Amino acid sequence: MTQDTPAGLATRSIHGHSLKDVHGSPHTPIYETTTFTFDTTAEVLDVVEGRTVGSLYTRYGLNPSIFALEETLAGLENAEMAWVFCSGMAAETALFLTHGREGIICIGDAYGGTMELLADQLPRLGIPTHLILGNELDQLDALLAAGAGMVFLETPTNPTLELFDIADIARRAHAHGAILAIDNTFASPVNQQPLSLGADVVVHSATKYLGGHSDLTAGVLLGSKALLAPVWSWRKNLGSMPSPATASLLARSLRTLVIRVRQQNASAQAIAEAMAGHPNVERVFYPGLPDFPGHALAREQMHGFGGMLSIEIKGGREAATRTADRLQLFALAPSLGGAESLVTQPCTTTHHGLAPEERSRRGIPDGLLRLSVGLEDSADLIADLEQALA
Repeated sequence: MTQDTPAGLATRSIHGHSLKDVHGSPHTPIYETTTFTFDTTAEVLDVVEGRTVGSLYTRYGLNPSIFALEETLAGLENAEMAWVFCSGMAAETALFLTHGREGIICIGDAYGGTMELLADQLPRLGIPTHLILGNELDQLDALLAAGAGMVFLETPTNPTLELFDIADIARRAHAHGAILAIDNTFASPVNQQPLSLGADVVVHSATKYLGGHSDLTAGVLLGSKALLAPVWSWRKNLGSMPSPATASLLARSLRTLVIRVRQQNASAQAIAEAMAGHPNVERVFYPGLPDFPGHALAREQMHGFGGMLSIEIKGGREAATRTADRLQLFALAPSLGGAESLVTQPCTTTHHGLAPEERSRRGIPDGLLRLSVGLEDSADLIADLEQALA
């Protein structure tokens, strides 16, 4: 690695910050510290007024454990800046309150909490929101021309893995002076780099792949200093900072991010191929399958197809419920991205709040099972699915 040759993603996930421990620890210690002391008032003012970068108060994010984590995260997405939060929803809320006041356009499906925030809570604060489906993209330019200042989307989406052309949507948003924010949780930085494709801000629920062990809750925003700087005061005053212990745990998890995600990619591909030919499976939703509607786009803008897939069970809701209840290695739980494989039925969890006709309009059948593929042997996971489907 030289100055002219940037480090690879795995290297950056381990050596991605410049903070050095005075005792020689290769990892930044946990500074479980509320406030930091100074020798003089002048030194305090230098930090408070931004002339010096230093530790001051943990709720502000001015803590060495937070600094080290944010520097590493920024490097993973080649962003100028990263802010960490106590959850992905906290990150999204701060982003929307900062840059969404003129109107937010959400394209396609999104996490249930995000949909509630956009459809119900933000409009009550006077923030216009517009929810359009992937087959309604012809409405995008008119909504942008009417003054919406932000486009927000997941790609791949939850739970049908629908993909959107990031570069094209970025171009259309920028033509009207709007910004594009991408929820990159499903893909992770290993499989997709939205900023390099024209997006302005990237959001992650760090609880998922970035954390990777189902033992922390956190979120992150990544982007330019110009866009993220005004988010800082929202994070500070909403009290959305993760604890130093959580920051340290997340920094630990990042060191294995690349090898975890690449293994999950390989296992998900094997499972998708096995399920595609199963007589009790109606459809498989996975970008790595050649007949998947977004396969060509996935090959173009992604570096891996991900560890998430969904399968529609023949027989509808009751058959899918029976299948989920019979699984032994796939644990029944509404999360994703961890070392253990999980299964959830969207109509009973993530999309339970949507009316059946709305789920149908969005292409989410009640017989759908969403699978988060973990780090178990793929042959064992396939066998578990086959016995549950038998």
